Amino acid sequence: MNPITVVGSINLDTNLRVAYMPKPGETIHTKEMYTAGGGKGANQAVSAKRSGASTHFIGAIGDDAAGQVMLDLLKQEEIDVSGIKELENKRTGQAFITVDEAGENSIMIHSGANNAFSKQDIQKNQQLITDSQCVIAQFESPIDSTLEAFLIARKSDVCTILNPAPALQAPEELLRATDIIVPNETETQILTTITITDEQSMKQAADYFHHLGVKIVIITLGSKGAFYSTGKETGIVDAFKVKAVDTTAAGDTFIGAFASQLRPDLSNFVEAIRYGNLASSIAVQRFGAQPSIPFKEEIEEANK
Repeated sequence: MNPITVVGSINLDTNLRVAYMPKPGETIHTKEMYTAGGGKGANQAVSAKRSGASTHFIGAIGDDAAGQVMLDLLKQEEIDVSGIKELENKRTGQAFITVDEAGENSIMIHSGANNAFSKQDIQKNQQLITDSQCVIAQFESPIDSTLEAFLIARKSDVCTILNPAPALQAPEELLRATDIIVPNETETQILTTITITDEQSMKQAADYFHHLGVKIVIITLGSKGAFYSTGKETGIVDAFKVKAVDTTAAGDTFIGAFASQLRPDLSNFVEAIRYGNLASSIAVQRFGAQPSIPFKEEIEEANK
């Protein structure tokens, strides 16, 4: 099993299913309301674990009921939660997700404790990082903490995977400490200022990242699959054609599943992308973030 450490966010999601997205000032009725585990970091950890990786987590929750719910959910997944800090007088991160009948979503996030763990918390848990094959991080928690984790990983030759979402400008130092970057088209444009319109523009954006030392660039393209570049070769791994009902956590499912399959020398990254695409195609056919994430057995069955 690939040992993986995820540094990032933990949210309790409140999900609303609607026929269509309301216009400004409009009041509509929901078709369903439910809560579920979420947060990009937690989603990616669950995805990696369900695909067989030994998974550890560094992050924070508040001292509230939502925090205990999320901690219990991660423990049920048999994810190592020793690196999760409970912060006094802080709210656990929460997301409010609206999903329409086309499967598109609109998400509002209250970061809470996710924005309150520090570089010192990373340093206290550096053994989790140095004992891992790879470290995964996103942008729903402090960037300086992510940078600290990546710098520790680099010193120990641990692969670093950055999912720069939600889209933000990233410090160059962080990109230089990144081995694999996995943005979508919008995030790629924000990071590189290159408008993504075709494969040629994706190659140009990839070259920007390679110039900073990133080994592998993967630009996720939704229903069109994923573009990849190593600096020497490029290609597109097609998505699996399915009817999506909820795209929440599709990208997180991809990243966790992808990382779970990577060999230490990264030599099988194309096969790992295909596996991630398949996992994501299953997730979008279900509702919710973590409830939608498939297990390894389901992915292998779908691959027959």
